[in-house]
Amino acid sequence: MVLSLGDRVRAAIAALMQLTGESQADLAVALGVSQAQVSRRQSGSAAWPLDDCDRVAAHYKIDVLDLLAGPTRACEGLPPARRRTPQRQ
Repeated sequence: MVLSLGDRVRAAIAALMQLTGESQADLAVALGVSQAQVSRRQSGSAAWPLDDCDRVAAHYKIDVLDLLAGPTRACEGLPPARRRTPQRQ
């Protein structure tokens, strides 16, 4: 099964949030949007704008192309310092 670009971005963001221990509210604050906007984008009822994809990638310190490639590439690019550790849960 081939995922659409929107599905890949949503899956990548969900995986990055899981690896870092961030919530939708945390990501919303970092992006300067509401938690409801992040929720709509993550549920697929709204698309992630390209400008916000750039902001998400910068927030997680990954290349935007890794974000667009999907969860595996996005998570591989995540710096170790951004990963959740047992102390950071």
